[in-house]
Amino acid sequence: MFHILLDAAATPAQYLPIGLQLLFAIGFVAVMISASHFLGPKRVTADKLDNFESGIEQVGNARQPMAVKYFLVAILFVLFDVEVIFFYPYAVNFKALGWSGFMAVVMFVSFFLCGFIYVIKKGALEWEG
Repeated sequence: MFHILLDAAATPAQYLPIGLQLLFAIGFVAVMISASHFLGPKRVTADKLDNFESGIEQVGNARQPMAVKYFLVAILFVLFDVEVIFFYPYAVNFKALGWSGFMAVVMFVSFFLCGFIYVIKKGALEWEG
């Protein structure tokens, strides 16, 4: 497998287009950021320096404790979302995988459901109480 990566015929000249594209992209970004900095307006007013959150006036301190439930739901969403991604390779190759592939997916779904049942039993998805 590594003999493909260490091909003796590969020369540095073959990487020239990639290097040029990378240099062009970095240069373009640098020029655009510099141009917006030098050409943009620089009027500093009290209204511009005031914090703005969706038009809602600030009330209280932003350092208030937040419920762990929000973070737990976000982590569970990412966990189950990533697990669902593994269904796509099976859906593409389900005929070629045959019964052994089907049994592997059944086992995967059973582990998935065991984890989901565990989360429900622990009350991770209950907001009240």
